[in-house]
Amino acid sequence: MNHPKILLVEDEANFGAVLRDYLQMQDFDVKLCQDGEAGLEAFKERTYNLCILDVMMPKMDGFTLAKEIRTLNDQVPLIFLTARSMQEDVIKGFKLGGDDYITKPFDSEELLLRIQAILKRAEVNSEDPTQPTRDEFTFGQFHFNYRLNTIREGDERHKLSPKEADLLRLLLTYKDDLLPREIALRTLWGEDNYFNARSMDVFISKLRKRFKGDPTIRIENVHSKGFRLVEEAEEA
Repeated sequence: MNHPKILLVEDEANFGAVLRDYLQMQDFDVKLCQDGEAGLEAFKERTYNLCILDVMMPKMDGFTLAKEIRTLNDQVPLIFLTARSMQEDVIKGFKLGGDDYITKPFDSEELLLRIQAILKRAEVNSEDPTQPTRDEFTFGQFHFNYRLNTIREGDERHKLSPKEADLLRLLLTYKDDLLPREIALRTLWGEDNYFNARSMDVFISKLRKRFKGDPTIRIENVHSKGFRLVEEAEEA
């Protein structure tokens, strides 16, 4: 039986050991490191299904470690742990490609549920009617390949983060129609809450910047309801 592999980088020795032991009891294969540099070396040595990174660490903080991990692998999910709950930290974590953010102290079962939700989202669930099924889309000046996480505009090809690609595919599945916020949050983030909603807003902004060169494509906010990706006909 293959157990999901987790890289846990936490500088508080007792807390890290307790969390590692708990996750191992839940059938995860956990590698514990106590500083960012050791975490980076461990990441280079094997493949992980998920990384849990403390933000405040010696030698290399969690945000810097996340940047280094993203240069090596832009797919692996990241969860940030921190004793701080400042909103700008949360947004920074999501901008670095984080999938979730949990503030200490927290209930270990809550973390487990978040881990399970993230890993589940990585799987294809063909029985869920809200899950998009198409992998390639042409719209405006763009061609989007979900399997490759790429978007092409003319001769230029750009790589999307996994979350950007997930959100764009969902928007295109609902193109010219309303994508309800709660469906996007449940489908891609696992839960409709404040922090996940802020994360989604960050990724919506990223996608808007990618489309700014094409006036026929826009992503509209539908107040308190959701988003709408609209493609307009070019003027003659």
